[in-house]
Amino acid sequence: CNHCDKAFSHKNSFERHTRIHTGEKPYKCSQCGQGFSDKDNLICHLRRHTGEKPYPCSICDKNFSDKRDLKIHTRTHTGEKQFQCNFCDKVFSRKQNLKKHLTTHTSKAILE
Repeated sequence: CNHCDKAFSHKNSFERHTRIHTGEKPYKCSQCGQGFSDKDNLICHLRRHTGEKPYPCSICDKNFSDKRDLKIHTRTHTGEKQFQCNFCDKVFSRKQNLKKHLTTHTSKAILE
């Protein structure tokens, strides 16, 4: 990739990656018009409209429309916490929770 020097072994992977830099979103939702750079993301999005949830949790009775959501959910059962704060010892199971936590450090830095 000319933008970030990332290398790809398959042309279609490179083309999909390039859309990150160009912002191109050729896959449109027929229900709401939202655009996606990746066909798989459109497929997951369409499931939200239909209510289809083909990914069941093997531990509890919850089902998910997206494989990534199932993976995140599974951490609630395993206790896995892979996102660690670089400023303190806290660890989080979700990246978004770490991001929210990081604001406590940046706010303190601004006040000091």
